[in-house]
Order: sequence, then structure tokens, then C-alpha cells
Amino acid sequence: MIKVLFVCMGNICRSPTAQGVFERLIATEGLAHAVAADSAGTGAYHLGHPPDPRAAAAAATRGVDLSGYRARQVEVVDFHEFHLVLAMDRDNFAIMRAMVPPSREARLRMFMEFAPALGIDDVPDPYYGGADGFERVLDMIEAGSRGLLAHIRAEFGESLGPAAGA
Repeated sequence: MIKVLFVCMGNICRSPTAQGVFERLIATEGLAHAVAADSAGTGAYHLGHPPDPRAAAAAATRGVDLSGYRARQVEVVDFHEFHLVLAMDRDNFAIMRAMVPPSREARLRMFMEFAPALGIDDVPDPYYGGADGFERVLDMIEAGSRGLLAHIRAEFGESLGPAAGA
């Protein structure tokens, strides 16, 4: 099982949205048996809380259900359990860079590197903005998720195996 962790600041907007979008993509592609996703935050501000209602509503308009997710904080053990730990922006990348074990540094990456055509490094935090910010974030996350899945197929292709029942 290839495991991916999406990380933002509070784990109520960007990272759970990325988790939901990516989970829907891997299910659609018949890879839910081989690829798993989770999300976390670098801060402890919202531990145990569901995603921001605006993020959940925006995701729902695109067929992504975030209702079962609850915020948690990233931990050092995550760098051992996940193949990729993806920061949604440079600030969270820097926080995680300070905590990643030396043997696991290659697992920490920026999420938007998987959507190079957009020319964007950071997924902006929509928390203090309006509904259009959540839509823009969804567009970026959908592009990044497609690129991420292409990367996983290229990097781990044979280990993904056939879909259950195939």
C-alpha cells in the first residue's frame, strides 16, 4: 500500500480537501486497494474538528465528501508510515523540515510540484477569504492530485498490482 499524507496548518481546509479529492481520484481509477491518503496539520488549533464548513461545501459541489474527516496533528512517526508527506505551502514545509528524521527527508515534498504547469508553489490558505478562494484551492488540488497520481504510477507502478476483482 502506497500511503500519502497531505499537510497544511490546521487540517481543516487545504489538507482534508486534498485528501478527499485524491481519495476520489484513486477510487475512480480503481487504485483504492493500493493507494491510501490521510491529512494532518502542523498546528494543534483544530484537533478533532471536522473540516471548515466552507471547504466541505465547496468539495461537495464537486462530488467530494469530507464529512468523516477530523483534524489531527502531524507527528514524526508519519515520516515512517507514509511514502510521501506533502506540504501545501512553504511555511508548513519549513515546520516539517525541522522535524523530519534524516533518513526520511526524501519523503517530504511540496504538493504543488505535482502540477508544474500551474507555476505555483503554494496552495493558498482560503480560511480568511470568501467562497471563491475555496474554489480556486479545489482547482489547484485537482491538478496536483492528477500529477501526484501520475507520479505514483511512474514511481510505484508494478507494486500497485491489479485492482481487486480484476
